Amino acid sequence: MKITWFGHACFGVESVGYRVVLDPYDVVKGYPPLHLTADEVLCSHDHFDHNYRPAVSVRPSSYSPFTVDTVAACHDDLGGARRGPNTIHILTAEGQTVVHLGDLGHQLSAEQAAPLLGCDVLLIPVGGFYTIDAAGARMVIDALQPRIAVPMHYRRGPCGFPEIGTLEDFLPLFPPEQVHRLADSSFDPAETPPGVVVPVYPL
Repeated sequence: MKITWFGHACFGVESVGYRVVLDPYDVVKGYPPLHLTADEVLCSHDHFDHNYRPAVSVRPSSYSPFTVDTVAACHDDLGGARRGPNTIHILTAEGQTVVHLGDLGHQLSAEQAAPLLGCDVLLIPVGGFYTIDAAGARMVIDALQPRIAVPMHYRRGPCGFPEIGTLEDFLPLFPPEQVHRLADSSFDPAETPPGVVVPVYPL
């Protein structure tokens, strides 16, 4: 399996040549336009920075190696009253489970957390304001105990929304030996040490 970060909250998850793109963005300050190819597109909610399907050329495919499940959640801590619903996607292939939390805006209930517990990879927003913040993300990670946690939806230099936080708000919440900064935008979970994994943006 290969997981690739395309910026903001957009990821590609690939298995045996089949690629799922999650949460493609339209316009996010500092990031260039997306031009991706995939076999399937999944979006957590209908906001412009997560649902821009025209950025992805979808090729015709008859078979997917992925089992895809969902968990209903909210974009805020008011039951969706402020920013609406948010769908958590659970992708399973090759004996590995990848969870994309979308724009999660609250702590998970026991019922919501149950199918996510002990996942191999957790793609988690950490920037705050529109989502859980760094401290909230740490709480979710502690509750779900993923093998690998990958931060997303944060401000990176001139890239990202100015009102959200940076990695420097999130990474110090973990012992340094648990943080792995990669030299690439892609990684294979089976070949990656456990902890917090930070892919580099593909310049």
